[in-house]
Amino acid sequence: MNKSDSEWRAILSPEQFRVLRKKGTEPAGTGQYNNFYKKGVYHCVGCDAPLYVSDTKFKSGCGWPAFYDSIPGALVRHEDTSFGMKRTEICCAKCGGHLGHIFKGEGFDTPTDERHCVNSITLRFEDE
Repeated sequence: MNKSDSEWRAILSPEQFRVLRKKGTEPAGTGQYNNFYKKGVYHCVGCDAPLYVSDTKFKSGCGWPAFYDSIPGALVRHEDTSFGMKRTEICCAKCGGHLGHIFKGEGFDTPTDERHCVNSITLRFEDE
């Protein structure tokens, strides 16, 4: 999905654009889905692709929504070495939008031992 910055700015709020298109991060604890646990599907705010089902969301205490797995094929992973750290960036497979990062080996009791730390502002929730 190739759109110019001006096309993205026309459909996203300034903060959504900053995070989704410019790889920003929303402040911890401020996102609407951080402590949100309804049943349904989380979609990309940029292109409406389904990304996560609510059954994979868990309480991590990190300040952002946390999931242990995505819908198969929904994400693209990239190594991110910014800020002197080695992390795995996650992007929407359909539009390439930056969603957040994956952290591994933190000891959470999940089937994958991964924490997908996702910016709420990049998501749109749809009830089951």
